[in-house]
Amino acid sequence: MSGLSEQRSLPDLIKELMTDVSTLFRKEIQLAKAEATEKAGKAVVGVEMLVAGGILVIAALGVLLSAVVAGVAALLMSMGMGETAASGIAALIVGGVVAIIAYTLIMRGVSALKAQNLMLDRTTHSLGRDASVLKEKTHG
Repeated sequence: MSGLSEQRSLPDLIKELMTDVSTLFRKEIQLAKAEATEKAGKAVVGVEMLVAGGILVIAALGVLLSAVVAGVAALLMSMGMGETAASGIAALIVGGVVAIIAYTLIMRGVSALKAQNLMLDRTTHSLGRDASVLKEKTHG
């Protein structure tokens, strides 16, 4: 049977190659779509983390910050500081701590959205492998 395959005409071989390339291209597109869907799902999780972190920061600020500022101000006043100065310094301290927490949450969300996490790694690898096979097939 190998003798028959060696006697195929050039147009038949070209037609077979074009069919193989077309099939390969369709399969690569399917892989890219599947991988893009998977990566998009991971990006959505990152966005959800950012939104949840932002909502929690706002809620926590609305409920707790005034109480914390009042507590720190009372502590500073008990150490002999005037009421106005104690209130201002307490607000700065509490605001700084809340800003650090918010920054941490936002950075975690941003890192989940980095470009390297969204790359289509399997598709890229598969395309490289397919190119090598095609090169071998055409240069035989």
